Amino acid sequence: MSFENKPNDKKFARKDGDKKREFVKKDFKKDSDKSFNRFSRDGKPSFKGKSPRFDKSYDKKSDKRAPEYEYVPHTGFSAFQLRLVHSILNDVIVKHTSLDRAYAYWFKKVKIDAVEQGFIIRQINYMFSHLSYFAYVSGLKRPSDFERHVPRLTFSYCAFKGWTLPELEGEEGFDRRGLKKRIEEANEEPLLKDGCPLWLQELGYSELKEKWDEERRALGMEAHRFVRANTLKCSREQLAHDLSEEGIVTRPVAGAPLALEVTSNSALFRTRTFKEGKFEQQDAGSQLIGAFVEAKSGERVIDACAGSGGKTLQLAADMQGKGVIIAMDTEGWKLDDLKLRAKRAGAFNIEPRLIDSTKVIKRMYESADRVLIDAPCSGLGVIRRMPDSKWRDGREHLNELREIQHDILSRYALMAKVGGIVVYSTCSILPSENELQIERFLKENEGRFELIEDKHTLPSSGFDGFYMAKLKRLA
Repeated sequence: MSFENKPNDKKFARKDGDKKREFVKKDFKKDSDKSFNRFSRDGKPSFKGKSPRFDKSYDKKSDKRAPEYEYVPHTGFSAFQLRLVHSILNDVIVKHTSLDRAYAYWFKKVKIDAVEQGFIIRQINYMFSHLSYFAYVSGLKRPSDFERHVPRLTFSYCAFKGWTLPELEGEEGFDRRGLKKRIEEANEEPLLKDGCPLWLQELGYSELKEKWDEERRALGMEAHRFVRANTLKCSREQLAHDLSEEGIVTRPVAGAPLALEVTSNSALFRTRTFKEGKFEQQDAGSQLIGAFVEAKSGERVIDACAGSGGKTLQLAADMQGKGVIIAMDTEGWKLDDLKLRAKRAGAFNIEPRLIDSTKVIKRMYESADRVLIDAPCSGLGVIRRMPDSKWRDGREHLNELREIQHDILSRYALMAKVGGIVVYSTCSILPSENELQIERFLKENEGRFELIEDKHTLPSSGFDGFYMAKLKRLA
């Protein structure tokens, strides 16, 4: 059982004849029954329609039946939580809003404490991570069926958890008596148990062979929550102490010297410690890429696909604020976010630069001691952090994406000086996006670059999945 869905809009470089354009946004046609990510024309979540909604005027504190609506995590959703959960599910499944947008909308409208919010997010993330499982348990076969029966998802989830079953109004014909049997059957089917759609199973096995089974299981598990200590302002030990003072429980992460795992349900971004710029939320595996670059004080470093700057800020800290980092991206709004984050972090050696033409790259040739190319990729290594994206078939544009990676690596690597270092990285676990790209690049640039080393982090390690390769420019 799988939901075969089309990928939503992609951002990448594309060739038009002999001309190259940097990360052009392309609109792909979507099947209304198969796309789980739809927005209104202005790009905002669409909330039209007569489907059941959460009443934002509802005040659980003033309700005379308050005890019924208290937060009871061990016995299931309260009535209040159930209405909120249904509203979020409705936005994603019926209105085709992304899960992140739905969370942002509803948690802005409905003010609840961090523990309760974390509880709800964990449950919904698990539902989407195992959507095919709960579709089977609910007796649903197509995404269009699922859109008409959203309450069955939470009903089946509560049955799976052994919680008190909620009311299921307007669901005549739903076989409650067969729930236990369907759960047992789903548990016997590996793809359902791991929440793996058929397209992902076929792609993962074709590239990783027998290694795929372990990674598939890991991708069905809950993602850990990590932060990175900003060494421009504190050590990891000091960060742990400061967070503890604010009631946030953490523990150090082996193999990632700056990482802490957050083990409590906490509103990290509301803390004084965050506002003081002492940490950034960043997966421990991603932190290994920053360390892999080995940026040094006084160097000229280019972060060629910087985005909002998670790795850029780490490089700035590694350089102790000395030297210069050119943070480049094709999206101006991401660089604007980076400026705000850099100010909070006290990283003042970062120079944002928008890539608005190929000339921007050419002007930088042979100018950097180190170049980080965190290339656009399928994102399969981090898919458990975006559980709704799992139900869109990502194979259709994978070949085109591989060509984009090759094009970016071939041109951006030339920004390194002779003797300089280039690090190519992705958040994918597919060899075709990783080591095979490096093999192709080295073959085409024989005598000009050499591979120093490469590394993988895999989801089965507890971190997200990443690849990193370190190259040296010879000529």
